[in-house]
Amino acid sequence: MAPAELTLYFALVLGIVLIPGMDMAFVVGHSLTGGLRAGMAALAGVVAGALCHLAMGAMGLALLLKTLPGAFTAMLVVGALYLAWLGWGLMRTEPVASPDEGAAAAPSRSRSAFFGAMLTNLLNPKAYLFSLAVLPQFVHPERGGLALQLGVIGVVTAATQISVYGGLAWLAAGGRQRLGQASGAAGLRRQRLLLRIVGLLLWTTALYTAWQAWLQAAGPAA
Repeated sequence: MAPAELTLYFALVLGIVLIPGMDMAFVVGHSLTGGLRAGMAALAGVVAGALCHLAMGAMGLALLLKTLPGAFTAMLVVGALYLAWLGWGLMRTEPVASPDEGAAAAPSRSRSAFFGAMLTNLLNPKAYLFSLAVLPQFVHPERGGLALQLGVIGVVTAATQISVYGGLAWLAAGGRQRLGQASGAAGLRRQRLLLRIVGLLLWTTALYTAWQAWLQAAGPAA
């Protein structure tokens, strides 16, 4: 692949990653509620989901979603419901009273963050359509080395996500740590408020996703 092609692909991916959406909300939310470890686990899940998107896009599954608008709409609806469920769970979660208690739950929380982020990413049909639109422009079977070309694209995609979402996770985890330094009832109230805010953030993302599903379903009729 020519350097100019890689630069253009990086610019496209960076523009997509910088737009607030399901992946960003999930990573920031887990960083705020579970700390940097949970945020990094969520980031790993997002990257794993993105690599799956590239692989499935190369196999033509993205084309199937484009030719079956009903499947696209259904995935948007399922994604919206899943985000709403996550937001409701955070709204009902009680803050951790002590660091030891949070450390004991860290491995389980990290696993949940990883698989939840991966599922959230895989339920985003726009990522499939992005792969469908982008891959033909940057993958050239006639040049040979198709697996290598896809590998380079995957590395650029993962590096971009890690840079942007990793930075946001670090900032969010730092804010959580500062809030956690407050002791007693005041500290618990602040953590509880933070959980409610993150839950509302996920609800807002779910509503936006549902609105996109409604537009998609109403589009052909219009």
